[in-house]
This record gives sequence, C-alpha cells and structure tokens, in this order.
Amino acid sequence: MAAGHDINALKDGTIPAQRQMLVDTGIAIGLRRGTYGRLAARSGMASKHGIAVGGGVIDADYTGEIKVILRNHGNASSEFKAGDRIAQLIVEKIQTHDAMEIDNLENTERGTLSQTVTKQGRVSHD
Repeated sequence: MAAGHDINALKDGTIPAQRQMLVDTGIAIGLRRGTYGRLAARSGMASKHGIAVGGGVIDADYTGEIKVILRNHGNASSEFKAGDRIAQLIVEKIQTHDAMEIDNLENTERGTLSQTVTKQGRVSHD
C-alpha cells in the first residue's frame, strides 16, 4: 500500500535548469479536521532529473486548487506532459504540543560537539 496519492500535471510544461515553476493540477481536496496534506517529491523525478517539490503544506481549511512548486536542480531543462505524476500527497495527522520559551537548554553530546572534516575526509570532533 502506497503512503502517498499521485498528483498529476494538468498541462505540459518545461522547467528550465536551475529554476522553478508553479504547476497546475486542476484538483482540489477536502481534508478532515486534525489533518493536513503534505506534498512530497517523487523519488524517480528527484534521483533521475534533480526535480524537487517546494512548499507543500495544505491545511484542512484550504479548498482551492492544489498547485505544485517544482524546482529543477539539474543543469538541463526538464519536461513533463499533462497527466504525468509530478508529486505525491501524503495526508498526516496534526500533532500539536504546547511550546514554551526557556532561557537555557541542557547541553547534550550531540548539541555541544562540533565536527570538522579534514582534508583526508575524516571527521574530527572539536
């Protein structure tokens, strides 16, 4: 069972190298209260063509057309056709917790060690 729902492009398009574009999908969704939609990249587009999805949070009270920001990190233009799967929609439960402001955080090993990569490619801890 897939975690995401396919999101398809409404029209043909070309994303220039090192640029981004907003892609129409022609769809709108209704989400249950207490959930949100998250747009995620398709692994094939990311690994083969350097295409990433930007933005990506759809609140339950948004009922307009879903549009997808596609970013081309490659050095060549990338084309897609109407009907191509360009992103995936993952519906998630909202987990909210009260946040509070504090003056100091406890030190942790991970938070206090800084790492330096040497010329030989080794990691040294400062």
